Amino acid sequence: MYETMEEEEFEFEPVDLPEELLFCPQAEFNDKPDSLFFNDGVRRIDYILVYEDEEKKKEKEFEKRHTFQRRKTRREYFEASLMKMGMELEATRSVNEKLMFVKIHMPWDMLCTYAEVLHIKVPIQPNDLSSRPSPWNFLSCITKKFYPDEELISKETEFFTAPFEKDRLEYFYIKDQDMFFTPSMRSRMAFYILSRAPYEIRGKTKKFGITKLLDGGVYKAAYPLHDCRFNVPSKEEGCPNERYLLYQEWAHPKSFYKMQPLDLIRKYYGEKIGIYFAWLGFYTIMLTLAAVVGLGCFIYGYKTQETSTWSKEVCDPDIGGQIVMCPQCDKDCKYWSCIDLHKLCIFDNFGTLVFAVFMSIWVTLFLEFWKRYQAELEYEWDTVEFLEQEEPSRPEYEAKCIYERKNPVTGVKEKVPYTECGRCMRVSIGIGTVLFWILLILASIVAITVYRLAAFFAFSTRLRNEELEGLEPLKEYVTPQMATSVTASLISFVVIMILNILYERVAIWITDFELPRTKTDYENSLTLKMFLFQFVNYYSSCFYIAFAKGKAVGFPGQPVYLLGKYRNEECDPGGCLIELTTQLSIIMGGKAIWNNIQEVLLPWVKNVLFRYCKSMPSNSGLPRWEQDYQLQPISKLGLFYEYLEMVIQFGFVTLFVASFPLAPVLALVNNLFEIRVDAWKITTQFRRMVPEKAQHIGAWQPILQGVAILAVATNAMIIAFTSDMIPRLVYYWSFSVYPYGDSDNHTMAGYINSSLSIFNISDFPEQSRPLSSSYNMATCRYRDFRYPPGHYRQYEYNVRYWHVIAAKMAFIIVVEHVVYFTKFILSYVIPDVPYTVKEQIKREKYLTQVILHETNLKLVTKRMKPYREETTSSLQKLPPEELDLDF
Repeated sequence: MYETMEEEEFEFEPVDLPEELLFCPQAEFNDKPDSLFFNDGVRRIDYILVYEDEEKKKEKEFEKRHTFQRRKTRREYFEASLMKMGMELEATRSVNEKLMFVKIHMPWDMLCTYAEVLHIKVPIQPNDLSSRPSPWNFLSCITKKFYPDEELISKETEFFTAPFEKDRLEYFYIKDQDMFFTPSMRSRMAFYILSRAPYEIRGKTKKFGITKLLDGGVYKAAYPLHDCRFNVPSKEEGCPNERYLLYQEWAHPKSFYKMQPLDLIRKYYGEKIGIYFAWLGFYTIMLTLAAVVGLGCFIYGYKTQETSTWSKEVCDPDIGGQIVMCPQCDKDCKYWSCIDLHKLCIFDNFGTLVFAVFMSIWVTLFLEFWKRYQAELEYEWDTVEFLEQEEPSRPEYEAKCIYERKNPVTGVKEKVPYTECGRCMRVSIGIGTVLFWILLILASIVAITVYRLAAFFAFSTRLRNEELEGLEPLKEYVTPQMATSVTASLISFVVIMILNILYERVAIWITDFELPRTKTDYENSLTLKMFLFQFVNYYSSCFYIAFAKGKAVGFPGQPVYLLGKYRNEECDPGGCLIELTTQLSIIMGGKAIWNNIQEVLLPWVKNVLFRYCKSMPSNSGLPRWEQDYQLQPISKLGLFYEYLEMVIQFGFVTLFVASFPLAPVLALVNNLFEIRVDAWKITTQFRRMVPEKAQHIGAWQPILQGVAILAVATNAMIIAFTSDMIPRLVYYWSFSVYPYGDSDNHTMAGYINSSLSIFNISDFPEQSRPLSSSYNMATCRYRDFRYPPGHYRQYEYNVRYWHVIAAKMAFIIVVEHVVYFTKFILSYVIPDVPYTVKEQIKREKYLTQVILHETNLKLVTKRMKPYREETTSSLQKLPPEELDLDF
């Protein structure tokens, strides 16, 4: 998306600056490693630029002198542009003399100008609305231990705020000019200027922006400074040591049980980082309730597995022990009997139904309460009126603006980078590329399905009982179906990771090609593309097992074949629910372990290798800017991947929770680590990121709502079509008693025998007939509801099958309508914005109107008073006849 840096010569237009200001002044390091100021100790450092001193390399790399000269010329032009715009620069050579660090300071007038341009909100008056006492204040002595130390991180004074206006300084709450704009505000304004300062002008072509200079190697790095080392407080007088406090009370492992200091996180890193950790913390707290209920459901299933009538019948010598099951593949598969279903009872029980309904309500409460909490943060962090119109265009967008159009809102002509036709073409190419990659994922699913069929055939021939004599404790679990499911899940996990890496590059390229106007538009577009891909990539195998596997297999005498060759895969003898549970546990567990290892080890290893390869000295004597240079640069996409990881996890917790009640427990444990790992990572291993404004979590909010709506349908269908709950309930209430059963009372006794259909062995087609058998019988059984051989409608679906289908459809319709209606009621009853927040917003708007607008009226009145008095006195001097009006 950026212009390439050609080798040919070029000429710059002259910069209108005095000769002495064309070049950045240099200063020696003043031996103050904790200093955040220029050498004069007065001007604060707002941003750092780093470049390699190429003069040292000219003699050794003679052939690259043109490249070095071009970079030097662009750098000098860029720095001259910054000084022309009003910035103050000071360069200092690194300790090892290989690098140059350019320190940037924004004077007060420049800060005021760009604070108004960026609509930065600043205090106008302390908040005079008393906060309502919490009903839980009596527990403060207990909960105090779970909050950061108030002596270290004190509660900040609350203010009413308004967008800054340079002409009305006297109305803002300014105690100290140097501290009025926080370091995060100053860094944000500095980055705004750096992104738009020109570095080359050739004719009508203007190239600008620090991002392009970084990509072209003109600068090695650009970043705002941390205020101190993370594990040692600064010795400089007046340093707030916010990084040190964040590490001690937030990122350190010893503080894992404490609540997050969100106000300090927002103050130090900006609203965008703050809203992410606020959302992650809120999600983790809400997961606690879901994890407790899910664990209770799991314990209930574990305790009742021994008392389950239908599971005990399976291996009862007089019931299930007498039943011989038909082979599940052609020729090499054997007849089998007595598969222990106790493990299935843990997950397939009545508690699972209750938990699935509970999770559907839980996800609604989570989203509604998050909206309320988000509204509170929007007010406290001054992002209530952070509108799209206030967000500046991306420099990459501005650089491509060559067409004119009439703005439909303002009616003013403006520059755009493409015509309507060009925009449609870009969007169409993007949609087509995304669809192609989704089809590629579906192709990989088909390939894994074919592997399942082939692997099942192979495992069926090799996993014979005599070959498992050495694995006696695991013998009952090592079945062909389980071996196939586990290996296919592992292969699926590897394929998912590989496709993720490839598609990530494609998605970024497509979004760059579409050229969104603002950074929010860019992130929302990329978010939608990545999630659509990840949704298909991560969840497709689970959807296959839950809703496709074992659903179209025919019966032993007439099996269904895929591609005319591979016999369709049947579910595990215990059912597809246990396979879905295995798939979820492998993907969730593997993904969590891999991501946490990657997030902890990769930045740390990269920093160690960087210091080793560059022969960097220890941090103790280095200046602050060199210490930060040794850290890892933050990704261009910021916290995008952290959001993506959590939303994918949210999908596993909600979409398939009916098959795996322990999913919220695993998610809770992972999130407790995730919060501290992310905090440790950005506090200790990464350079300080440029603070950004954010009103909410962006496109992730509608994605979460969409997942929540889909979760109701998926869980209802899992219970209906994947588990055996509906067939058991139909048997219990209808077929265990007259006229279908022999019992006088409703019972589960006899369920196993009634759920298996009979097949005559002589009816096997030649290509499916087993090669050998250790059983001497004329019939075998299979899982289905069909008429027995000899019946005039043999092997067709019987009446019980249609009863079960009707019950499943009725269950889905009733559950979905009840849950959706409950979700609607909860959404309506719970307001998105708390009443107290509405009051404070109205109070702030009133104060803004009084202070910033009515003062203008008073000023106009004051200025008009002399003219009014002069006019009145002149009229009084006129004779009466001249005042007569002739109508």
